[in-house]
Amino acid sequence: MKERGQRGDYKNFRAVPTRWADNDMYGHINNVAYYGFFDTIVNAWLIENAGLDIHNGDRIGLVVETGCRFFRPLSFPTALVGALRVQRVGNTSVAYEVGIFEEGVEDAAAVGRFVHVYVDRMTRKPAPLSMEMRAALRALER
Repeated sequence: MKERGQRGDYKNFRAVPTRWADNDMYGHINNVAYYGFFDTIVNAWLIENAGLDIHNGDRIGLVVETGCRFFRPLSFPTALVGALRVQRVGNTSVAYEVGIFEEGVEDAAAVGRFVHVYVDRMTRKPAPLSMEMRAALRALER
């Protein structure tokens, strides 16, 4: 995972609203909220762009790895932007990098790693990515 991302490193962007409940007792967004941001950014993109059917699809993505590097604190009600790119597309897995930016700031406040392994919905055995998903993911590769 790269030290600190900049907006130009990413290919897709999404507004990420913060909530009062995201702040912790120290007055900044709690680390657990970032993992919710990552999940939302990745899965919304997959649903909107890669044909992921979360209700009836034959494949589902299971998160097998996450990580985050924090560079500076953010707090509610700061307007955030989530940025997404693909680090690696495998046969049954995808590694994503997600940057969290304060609106109007070029350097990421946090950079996360998020890995999905796709499995058959019923058997939970690894399943190859669909051609549609693979093509969409390739467009986000760095």
